Amino acid sequence: MGAHPEYRADIDGLRALAVVGVVAFHAFPELLPGGFAGVDVFFVISGYLISGIIFDEVARGSFSLASFYSRRVRRLFPALIIVLASVAACSWFVLLPASLDMLGQQIVAGSAFLANFYFWLQSGYFSPDAHTLPLLHLWSLGVEEQFYIFWPVAVVLLASPTRWRAAIWVVAVPSFILSVALASHRDADFYLPFTRAWELMAGALVAWRFKQRPGARIDGPELLVAFGLFLIVGTFVFLNQSMAYPSWRAAAPVAGAVLVLVAGARSRLASHLLSNRLAVFTGKISYPLYLWHWPILVLAVAVKFLPLTLLERGAAVIFSYGLAWTTFVFVERPFRFGRAARGRMQYALPSAMIAVALAGAVFANFNGFTSRFPADLQTANSERPEAWRTGVCLLDLGTSAEILPECLEAVRPTLAVWGDSTAGALMPGLRSMQAEYPFGIAQLTASSCMPLLDGSPSVCTRHNEEVIRTIASIRPDAVLLHANGPLNQVERTGWSNTIAALKSAGAAVIVLGPVPSWKRGLPEQQIAYYITRRKMLPERSSQFVSNLWDEESARTFFAEHGAKYLSAWEVFCEASGCLTRISHQGPTAIDGTHLSAPGSRYLIRSIEADLFTALQLRGP
Repeated sequence: MGAHPEYRADIDGLRALAVVGVVAFHAFPELLPGGFAGVDVFFVISGYLISGIIFDEVARGSFSLASFYSRRVRRLFPALIIVLASVAACSWFVLLPASLDMLGQQIVAGSAFLANFYFWLQSGYFSPDAHTLPLLHLWSLGVEEQFYIFWPVAVVLLASPTRWRAAIWVVAVPSFILSVALASHRDADFYLPFTRAWELMAGALVAWRFKQRPGARIDGPELLVAFGLFLIVGTFVFLNQSMAYPSWRAAAPVAGAVLVLVAGARSRLASHLLSNRLAVFTGKISYPLYLWHWPILVLAVAVKFLPLTLLERGAAVIFSYGLAWTTFVFVERPFRFGRAARGRMQYALPSAMIAVALAGAVFANFNGFTSRFPADLQTANSERPEAWRTGVCLLDLGTSAEILPECLEAVRPTLAVWGDSTAGALMPGLRSMQAEYPFGIAQLTASSCMPLLDGSPSVCTRHNEEVIRTIASIRPDAVLLHANGPLNQVERTGWSNTIAALKSAGAAVIVLGPVPSWKRGLPEQQIAYYITRRKMLPERSSQFVSNLWDEESARTFFAEHGAKYLSAWEVFCEASGCLTRISHQGPTAIDGTHLSAPGSRYLIRSIEADLFTALQLRGP
C-alpha cells in the first residue's frame, strides 16, 4: 500500500454501498429509513481520495491549482450538465408554474455548487414538501465543492505533513462540536459545510496516515472491515428521519467508512463484499446514479400526482441505473479519460454550465411561464375564497374558538350553516342566493369539526355545544348541516343527537351530504390529465372520485330522524361521471373536498328550492 494507493476496488464497493443506501432511502424509506447516511460515507471517501492526491502532488512539488480544478471540472461537470439540462427540459412539460419557478432557482444554486446554502434557506431535507424538489440532492455536491475550494489552498500554504495533520484536527474537532451543538437547528446542522467538514477531514486523516506510514502493519483487517460495515449498515437500518442528524449520530457511518478505508485493501471480506464485479460497477457509476435517481422519482410523482407504488418506485430505480450506466459510458468516461479530456471540449464545460444556470434563471425570472397551461388550468389553485371568512367565521379551533357577533346576521328569515370547512365552502353560493332573496346567515363553521354532539374530538365537542347554545339563542328558521366525513355507527349517534337538539330549538333541519371526494385533488387531476394527454380533462370524470356516503342509506337514516336530506353527490355526479368544471369559470373544487366558488354557486342553485321551502321564502 503506497502513500497514495492506486486503484482500490474496495473503495468503489464502498461507494456502491453508500449510493445504494441513499437510493434505497429515497425510493423505499420504509425498508431503509436511515439510508440518507450514505452521503456521510461519500464525504469520507472524498476526503480520503482528494487529500491523498493533494498530499502526494504537493510533496513532489507538482501540485497545480489550475490542474486540480481542471480535473474536478472534468469529473463533476459533464454528468451534472446532462442531468440539469434534462431535468429542465422535462420539467417544462410536467411542472406547474410555481414548481418550475422554484426549479429554476435550484438549477442556479446547483450550477454554482451552492445548493446546500439554498436549501438551508428554503426547506429542510426531511420536511413534508422535500419530495417536490427535483434537485434537493445536489446539496451534498455543494458541500464537497466548498471543500475542494478550501482544502487544496490550505495544504499548499501549510506545505508540511506535520502542519497538515494539525490542520485536520483544527478543522475536524470544532466542526464536530458545532454539529452536536446545532442539533436542535436541524437544517443548519444538515446543510452547512461547517458542520460537515469533520466528515471530510476524517477521510483526510486516513490519507495522511497512509502517506506517513505507507507500509504500516494493520492488525485484524477482517475484524475492522466487518465492524466498519456493521456501523454503516446498522446506521442505514436503525436511523430514521425523526432523529437529529448529523450531530453525534453521524459518527457511526463516518467511523465505519474510516475502518473500511484503513483495512479494506488487506481484507478478504472486503474483497468478497466490496470488490466483486457488481459492487465495483455500481461504485463506478455511483456519481451519475446519485444525480439521476432523485429527479426521476420526483418528476414521476409530479406526472402521476399520486404517491408511486412499490412497483413504480422499483421501475424508477432500474431506469435510473440504466441512465447512470449510459451517462458513465458516453459522457463521464470520455471527458475524464478519452479525447474530450485532452481536447478543446473540456474548455466548453464551464460555458455549458453557465448556459444551464442561465436557463434556470430564466425559469425563475418569468415565474415558471404560466402561459404553458390553458387559462382554465391557471385558475386551478387552492386559495380559499374570501367568502369563507377563514379565521373569523370559519374557525381554527387551535387559535380561536369564539363565535363572533359578526357571524350572526340579525335578518329574518335566518339560515344557520353548521359544519366543518366544507360547510364554509358553501358560503359563496349562499351569498349569491342571498343577494337575490334577502335572508340572514349565521355561519357556525370550524375546520375539521363535523356538527356532531357525540363522537367528535374534545375540542370539537366543546365548540359544537357552544353552537347549540348559540342556535337556541338566535332561533334560526332553518339549519343547514354539512361536513366531510364517514357515516358509520359512531357518527350516526352524533348526527341523531344533533338533529334532536335542533328540533328542540324549533328549527327546520336540512342535511346536505358530502360533495364528491377527489383522491388527487381536482385541480391536480386536471393538470395531470393535461400534462399526460395535452388536452383538458372531460367535463365529467369518474376517475379518482368517490362518494363518502351510501346515498340510499343516508336518505333513510336522516328521514327516520326527521331531517331533510339533500344529496350533493347527485347534484354533481351522474352515470357518465362527476362534474369537473363550471363552463370557463374553473374547476368545481379547489382540492379534494372543498368546493370552488363556482362549484359552491352551482350546488346552492341546485338546492335553492329546498332552502326556499325551509326558510318559507317565496322563490322565483
